[in-house]
Formats: sequence, structure tokens, C-alpha cells
Amino acid sequence: MVELWFQEFGVGILKLFLNPLLYWIFILIFLVGYKRIKMEREQFGVKVFDLFSEWRRTLLPAVLTGILISLIFIGAGVVFSYGSLIILSFMMILLSLNLRFTLLSASYTVGLTYIVLLFIPSLLEKQDVIPVAYFAENNFIGLTFLLGVMLAVEAIYVRRVRRGETFPRLVKSERGIWIGEHHLSKMAMIPLFFLVPGGALESFAPYWPLIPIGGESYGIILFPFLLGFSHRIRANVASVRGKQLGKQILWLGIVVMIISVVGYFFKGLSPVALVVAIFGREFITYRLRTRDKKHNALFKPEQQGLRILGIIPGTPAERLDIQVGEVITKINDKRINSSDEFYAGLQAAGAYFKLEILDDNGEMRFVQSAFYESDHYQLGLLFIEAPHRTKEILVEGS
Repeated sequence: MVELWFQEFGVGILKLFLNPLLYWIFILIFLVGYKRIKMEREQFGVKVFDLFSEWRRTLLPAVLTGILISLIFIGAGVVFSYGSLIILSFMMILLSLNLRFTLLSASYTVGLTYIVLLFIPSLLEKQDVIPVAYFAENNFIGLTFLLGVMLAVEAIYVRRVRRGETFPRLVKSERGIWIGEHHLSKMAMIPLFFLVPGGALESFAPYWPLIPIGGESYGIILFPFLLGFSHRIRANVASVRGKQLGKQILWLGIVVMIISVVGYFFKGLSPVALVVAIFGREFITYRLRTRDKKHNALFKPEQQGLRILGIIPGTPAERLDIQVGEVITKINDKRINSSDEFYAGLQAAGAYFKLEILDDNGEMRFVQSAFYESDHYQLGLLFIEAPHRTKEILVEGS
């Protein structure tokens, strides 16, 4: 029995490399990183984050959550058809072709998979190219439970985003002035082992498999579940807003899971779980967007001092624990109100500099350090000003 399980796990891992989604994930993270770096160079004149920053700090949590979820689904005997996994892979690729993570919440990827599986058997009846048997039996209760679980995982990732991991952008306000915003954005590949019809595994307990489909023997497949999110934040520090957002997504996931479990005993509730998941996630996004618009932008030109829009990793600013969103009011006891004044003050400081900084609570603190020739000319700080590319065009046209 143990040998059979190890054999099926080995076969399941090999099947991973037959899934085009695996290769698309690596292409996607490269293209997204390349596109972002191009934008950073145009706006700030420098690469801020490295190519794979959207994926950073996701690997270990992905493996751990993947193991836990796989144990739950295999232990409970939740079987998915090959057809449902094929459609799920297709949906994840399709919803990320715009090189954004906005639609990579499980509410959309799993939700649309559920909807397609409802109609695809009737659509394939009059053709002979695609085997209809792949889509004849589908575990809709299992899909909605998976949806709820992955919403909970998404909530964890949203809450884990640190203050210095969100991506700064320059945008024009409605009044035509340059302001800043941050993108709360991450992508993760969660490796999940699923039970599928066919294989060497047979029932070992009266309840197993809990939701059987397609025969009496089962195999295992490793599936690269693509999970992502992206939100624009202007009125607050993005990581702070992320904690609130993550809490709301977590509660939504719990509600969806509860409805799915109840739906196992009372048939017909899985569509309810689907509707709650899709509209609930949309409502959370809508509420975040409308609340953000009601408040003044945090990253805007200040009457006194310079608001820090971003910090380049590995620079003195990060080493000195200067935070995104804080305001620099003085350099070497001299007041500043523009990036040019800051740069001039830093140049005049010589080997040492002292900054007077206003933190989130409106309290003053002091930061001082040596300034080395190899350090970034602005300590790695990004401010709210006209984009670098715009300034270049103005200089060329003058």
C-alpha cells in the first residue's frame, strides 16, 4: 500500500511538467517584472525593485500551505476530474494574459472554471475532437471548497506584504498635479496534490473517497495553482491597508468554506457558495477603491518637507530604517521643500548628514549617518515629482 502511494506521488509530480500552466507562470513573472522595471526607469530614472520582486517571499509559504491543503483534500478523498483541472489551468492563463494579477484571485479563476464546467458538456456534444468524457463528471462541491480555502490563502499573502514591498507609481491627480500611489501586488504558485480518476489507489476507509467521480481507483496529480492579487492604494500606506483587506478576504473565504461543507449534506448550495465568492470579492475590491477615492492622497506634495514615495532596496535609506510615507523636513538643520533642495543639502553635507523626519504619528525623529561615495546620490529615496522621462523631454526641448 505504501509503495503504491509513493508510486502515485511520483507519477503525479511527473504530470506537473505536462501542464502548460507551469511554464506560463515563469514566463508571466518575467514579463510582469520586465514591464514594471521599464515603468520604474521611465518614472524614477532607476530600477527600484528586481525582476522577480512580485514573487519574492512566496516560495516557502507556498510549499507549506500546499502540503497542508494537499493533506486535507487527499485525506478527505476529494476527487477532481482531469477536465476540471484542464479548464482551471486555461482560466489561469487566460486571466493573466494582460500581465496583471488583478483577476488571479480564486474567486475568478476557480469561479469561472465552475461556470464553464456547467455548460461545456452540452457545448461539446456535436464535435469529436475533444473527449466529452473528460467533462462528464465534475466535483462542484469540491471546487467551491477549494475556492474558499484559496481565498483564505490569498488573505494570508495580502497580510504578509511588508511596507517596503509595495510598488510606487507616479500618477496625475484630477487637478493635474503629480501624486503617488502604491500597488499592493503579489503572485504565488501553490503546489497542490489532487486526487484524479484512474490509477492504482483504491478505497482504504468507508468514507474514502468522500466525493468520488469516475470509477473506483484513483491517482494523484501535482497542480501548480496560480494565485495573485493587485490593488492600487493612494490614501494610506499600502501595507496598512493590506492588513484590513486581508481580514475581509479571510472572512469571505471562511463563509464560502462553510457554505460548501453544508452543501455536501444539502444539495444545491454549491452555486450559492460560488455567487458569494465572486460577488463578495468584487464588493471587497469596490469598497477599497471607493474608500480610497473619498480620502485625500497620502503621497502628494507637502507644504513643508518631502513625503517619501519609495525606497530602493539595498540603499542607505533601507539600512537606516527610513519608512515609505514618512516626511523629511530638514537635512543638516536646513528646511527642505523639494527634491532639488534635498539633493543640494546632501551634497553640501560632506561625509556626514542628519535628517529630521516626521513619522506616521506626527512625531519627530532624527537619522544621521556617514555618506559614502558609493552610496545612492539620494540615499535611495524616491519623492513625488514629475516623472524622469517627462523631465528628460523638457530638457531636450529647451
